[in-house]
Amino acid sequence: MSEYSENKITMKHLAAEDRPREKLMTRGKKALTDAELLAILLGSGSRDENALTLSQRILNSVEYDLNTLGRWSVRELMRFKGIGASKATLIAAALELGGRKQHSQPVEKPQIRSSKDAYLCIAPAIADLPHEEFWLLLLNRANLVVAKERISSGGIAGTIVDPKVVFRRVLEHSASSVILAHNHPSGTLRPSDADIALTKKLVIAAESLDIQILDHLIATERGYYSFADEGLL
Repeated sequence: MSEYSENKITMKHLAAEDRPREKLMTRGKKALTDAELLAILLGSGSRDENALTLSQRILNSVEYDLNTLGRWSVRELMRFKGIGASKATLIAAALELGGRKQHSQPVEKPQIRSSKDAYLCIAPAIADLPHEEFWLLLLNRANLVVAKERISSGGIAGTIVDPKVVFRRVLEHSASSVILAHNHPSGTLRPSDADIALTKKLVIAAESLDIQILDHLIATERGYYSFADEGLL
């Protein structure tokens, strides 16, 4: 019987915590080596070697210089056994995207200092809609908007909001505070009884999670209504 070659060890033979995909999920992308990240892109290797070993061989051929690898054409990548057109284009696209990231400027996050700032931030998304939608502005400790999230979309008269979905999104973005917002297609700037009841329900739930609801806006093309400005929070 021939000796079992290390190159023939499949990814399944690796301990779960050493498999690139699992390692990324449990320890984060920064914990992975270049070869492990490349192995995730490849997904699989060839009959003779697994994806991680193939990735190490590719990187070794360019002395682990990603800039050099990024200049390679699809045809050059396909010289390696186990790299077909699909994998080669995926590698080329990922490296090009990484290169563009290095030269891109960070998008400036808007800072919310008042209800007007919040309205100007959310109005383009909902103010002129013919149906009602419920959105969140998620803020960090400096009141910078880290994300805008649509929670639900309904009809002319209203939309259903599930508090579990609201706070799942808040926690996913590690937001310190949140501004609720929805539109009134009718153009009225007064909250309904349902609007007031929902706001109270979400404020109570937020307190148990140590999350602050700063405001709830009703947005229309004519302007906005702020629960905070009106003392309803």
